[in-house]
Amino acid sequence: MAVLRSRSRSRTDSGPAGDLTSPAGPGPRPGKMPFLARLRRDWQLLVMTLPALGLVLVFHYVPTLGNVIAFQDYTPYDGISSSPWVGLYNFQWLLSDPEFWQAIRNTVTITTFQLIFYFPIPIALAILLDSVLSRKLRLFIQGIVYMPHFFSWVLVVSLFQQILGGAGLLAQTLRQHGHEPWDIMTNPDAFIVLVTAESVWKDAGWGTIIFLAALSAINQNLYEAAAVDGASRWRRMWHITLPGLRPVILLLLILRLGDALNVGFEQFFLQRDAVGSHAAEVLDTFVYWRTLMTGAWSYGAAAGLFKGVVGLILIVIANKVAHRFGEQGIYKRS
Repeated sequence: MAVLRSRSRSRTDSGPAGDLTSPAGPGPRPGKMPFLARLRRDWQLLVMTLPALGLVLVFHYVPTLGNVIAFQDYTPYDGISSSPWVGLYNFQWLLSDPEFWQAIRNTVTITTFQLIFYFPIPIALAILLDSVLSRKLRLFIQGIVYMPHFFSWVLVVSLFQQILGGAGLLAQTLRQHGHEPWDIMTNPDAFIVLVTAESVWKDAGWGTIIFLAALSAINQNLYEAAAVDGASRWRRMWHITLPGLRPVILLLLILRLGDALNVGFEQFFLQRDAVGSHAAEVLDTFVYWRTLMTGAWSYGAAAGLFKGVVGLILIVIANKVAHRFGEQGIYKRS
């Protein structure tokens, strides 16, 4: 027995080729391919991305260089090269402006409200649509809920005005039955609910596209196995559907947090006069009124640069939190 154990130990220590206990030999790590080899393999795909890359370069990265006017006393007549430098003066002026902080408060309040009451709606709608067994009925419902996304904000606000306005359908119906109509379209206190309802009606259906694609990627065998084990529909949704959607939910949540200071321009611009600037002034409309209407170009550029930096910080923080929960986020950890 001792001889057998000795022979077994000697074979294990010697590490023959292909044995799991043998030390790995020198050589490149698996999965690593030289750059030139990858370039020869994927050059067709890289050529296909050139038009999109050109659009992003021309319309996003090149205009970003214009943020330099935030540190100048810029005038269109002198141009960027001849405008005097003022350092951080525009940012000091911005941070001491009470109207700027009011716009920040309105923007953050509306973003937080919509994050709670709007963000979950496309998820729930996608789950409901995915549970519809009839394909024709599902496509019909999808066509209906997708259609408002293609309407302009002018049409959406006009439609809500015709329904909820002082001379709208709801007000006329209440007057005919002897009731005082509700003040919705011109009530500053109800404005945050109004703009959220408009956003839900316009874009909730369109937001389900990504979640429906994520639902289609979930292995259907998991649902069948859970049903055989006696799991109810709610338990299948809780233990299979929602975990399958979690990476997509976290990714979109990170992007939404990075876009927290950008709640839109046209929707608030159209309704600003009806409810007043105290309730409807957000950062985008603030930049418009303080830049294009007054000619304070450097001041508006400082506000826009401030919004971009805050958005970048929020994206980085949210992505770090996603990594802590074991998710990939918008980029992988090194």
